[in-house]
Amino acid sequence: MAKNVLILSGSPRKGGNSDVLCDEFMRGAKESGNNVEKVFIRDEEISYCNACYYCSKNDGKCAIKDGMNALLEKMLAADVLVMASPVYFYSIDAQLKAVIDRTVAKWTRFENKEFYYIMTAAEDSDTVMDCTLECFRGFAACTNDPKEMGVIYGKGLYEVGEVKGSPYMDQAYKMGLKV
Repeated sequence: MAKNVLILSGSPRKGGNSDVLCDEFMRGAKESGNNVEKVFIRDEEISYCNACYYCSKNDGKCAIKDGMNALLEKMLAADVLVMASPVYFYSIDAQLKAVIDRTVAKWTRFENKEFYYIMTAAEDSDTVMDCTLECFRGFAACTNDPKEMGVIYGKGLYEVGEVKGSPYMDQAYKMGLKV
């Protein structure tokens, strides 16, 4: 049965390493017959949460009128959420963090999602992505019955497109095939 897959590319660089891995994941997921959409977060108009909690008094409607309202509906409709970010100071980047924070409007409605995480970093140490992964897992843990399905640790990647030809490309493609 085809699944609805939503890929959230948090890369600030089109064609950046984490964005390219999203494309490979998407290629595999599409080849497996799934419905796949990739959202390049930087192209969306998404403001930061201002903690007004208007949403809690208005059935999950956010007081901020921007692209997050439509994106949140796509996130809720997805069976699979792929979250991708480069590692910035051992954490996720601001683009994706803003999206995660804005889910506060309807986070209790997230149920039975499969999660995949894609991370890239210039550093090559084994621990460089620990905090980033915990940020992703922290979001998933706040949802109902999340299932972590896979993680890509793209280490030692800095320059745009440096990931091309690396083993991470095949890993992302094969992970997408398994959706």
